[in-house]
Amino acid sequence: MTKLAVIGGGAWGTALAALACKAATGAEETVLWARDETVVETINEGRGNPGYLPDVSLPPALKATADLRDAVDGADIVLLVTPAQALRAVTRSLTASLAPNAVLVSCAKGVEQGDLKPMTAVLAEEAPAHSALVLSGPTFAREAALDKPTAFVVAGGERSIVDRVCARIALPTFRPYASDDVVAVEMGGAVKNVLAIACGVVSGRDLGENAKAALITRGLAETGRLISALGGRMETLNGLSGMGDLVLTAGSLQSRNMSLGYALGQGKSLEAVLGSRHTVTEGVWTASAITEMARKHGVDMPICSAVNEIVTNGKDIDTVIGGLLSRPLKEE
Repeated sequence: MTKLAVIGGGAWGTALAALACKAATGAEETVLWARDETVVETINEGRGNPGYLPDVSLPPALKATADLRDAVDGADIVLLVTPAQALRAVTRSLTASLAPNAVLVSCAKGVEQGDLKPMTAVLAEEAPAHSALVLSGPTFAREAALDKPTAFVVAGGERSIVDRVCARIALPTFRPYASDDVVAVEMGGAVKNVLAIACGVVSGRDLGENAKAALITRGLAETGRLISALGGRMETLNGLSGMGDLVLTAGSLQSRNMSLGYALGQGKSLEAVLGSRHTVTEGVWTASAITEMARKHGVDMPICSAVNEIVTNGKDIDTVIGGLLSRPLKEE
């Protein structure tokens, strides 16, 4: 019996656990860890996870636990679906219980504040004896959980390990693609959350589809500059974990980041929007980290900096937009 553990009982963690359970053979077990014991109870009682994935049936074979050590005990693959800023603490809590051959897969899209570390770097620091991979791409949890066709990327330095993770979770409607470009896959996912907030502001302010198209295009350009500075490849940005993820997240109010930006654009306060949610909007916390990372590497990222001015420094939206529109003309 082999075991896959999913750490995080929110919408995406629950969806991943359900999909991994469907992909499992008779000799493969899937366990979901959730902090909230109510979530654990409803899943184990066969009532799904209505707080995060309402009206979605979960496989009867999926088991949940609130015991972190029990969840990872004996697991050869561990999918970490925690908020980016919580990943270090959660990983530190479970490291002592990991099996020697356990592979850790970050499913968070963000950059750690303060030390500006991407998620795989956090995993490498906290669990250096274990391989650290990243799973990212255009994935709305509800659609994936309902078996609607979904494609994504699993990236890591050793292809055989990446292939093993892909094979374990693949389904006809849940299609992983392998990559060795960890930098581009991680940064594409992290930056797109910030850009999605910007796209939401554009829609909330009713600035039009022309403005949104320009923002997405120029946002990809500044993401590419950062990826290049960090050693990643531009062709990866043009794939699922870059362009694909940004198009999905910046084009639908299903996105927490897009919908937050939309509310800000309509004049709501950041505090009011965040206070009404029980889920994490990663772009709010990533904006400052990306802006500082860009400054550190000498990369010009005006859109991300503008979002940071709004969500971190509380700057007036119209003033920020005016600043972007008055930038000097230059070649594309």
